[in-house]
Amino acid sequence: MKAARFYDQKDIRIEETTPQDLEPGTVRIDVAWCGICGTDLHEYLDGPIFCPTHDTPHPISGETAPVTMGHEFSGVVAELGEGVDDLEVGDHVVVEPYIIGDDVDTSSNNNSYHLSPNMNFIGLGGRGGGLSENIVVRRRWVHKISKDIGLDEAALIEPLSVGYHAVDRAGLAQDATGKFALIGGAGPIGLLTAAVLKAAGATVVVSELSSLRRQKALDSGVADYALDPTEVDVSDEVHKISGGEGADVAFECTSVQVVLDTLMDAVKPTAKIVVVSIWGERSKFDMHKLVMKEIDLRGTIGYVNAHPATIELVESGKVNLKPFITGKIALEDLIDEGFDTLINHNETAVKILVSPSGKGL
Repeated sequence: MKAARFYDQKDIRIEETTPQDLEPGTVRIDVAWCGICGTDLHEYLDGPIFCPTHDTPHPISGETAPVTMGHEFSGVVAELGEGVDDLEVGDHVVVEPYIIGDDVDTSSNNNSYHLSPNMNFIGLGGRGGGLSENIVVRRRWVHKISKDIGLDEAALIEPLSVGYHAVDRAGLAQDATGKFALIGGAGPIGLLTAAVLKAAGATVVVSELSSLRRQKALDSGVADYALDPTEVDVSDEVHKISGGEGADVAFECTSVQVVLDTLMDAVKPTAKIVVVSIWGERSKFDMHKLVMKEIDLRGTIGYVNAHPATIELVESGKVNLKPFITGKIALEDLIDEGFDTLINHNETAVKILVSPSGKGL
């Protein structure tokens, strides 16, 4: 089967590879669509980061480079391993793409399994990936979805879960009625975080340089206001819109220092700021401002027991994922039409989906 394989920095190859063996307790999935994530771009430009090297196997998967990429994907159940009796061939599914040690409790009783030692992701640390025609995944990480949801939209459930967990870290996933939220950066994760906040009842403002992404935030209905930080003072505007109070909560989705500084100014005293982005270097953080405003600064990574609630948001119609799909490409065009667009022309795209099999294009 065809797959996109990470060999090294700026070395991803589309090649034939052998399908994984179906083992007891696993599910074979024919991949329908796989999204290109910012993490994939970081691996391509600066990696290996999550991906193993040629010489150092990942501690849990045991795999070295090359590894198959892709962790935002949807598909159809093609084959069931021994002991899997609660799914059927033909079911539509998405995957919670974790690689976690066998000694870790991954049940709903544990809300920190995503923070366990050596945690990694399918499609980065090994165990196959969504940028291949099919994949074998342990049953625990496979989530059935309604066939009423398009499989293209379903590929965005994984990044939507990131947004859900971020909002949950702020304590607002169930009810954000009356809350004023500011999002720094309207890339895919920023927009999807906004979608979760709107579904929970918040008033949402996004700050974003790209006019296309600002318009996408407004047209999709996930933001009430979209500000251009080159034209307005975002903090002043947020205070005006919020009646002088400032934002109750803010989400940093860029890993850019000036954005974090802006959020610090724009939130009201006792507000929460959730850092969603992955920072590649230390922040020059204004600790004095945090103290004097009693700001609660929180980190968030991935998701934990969030997929069921996230899927319910989509199945119930509270979140519409269609507007965020801005491109669909074949696996062979991954670098030229996918990575190149998102690296060099990212203001023109939100989420680009890849069809490993070519079906649906």
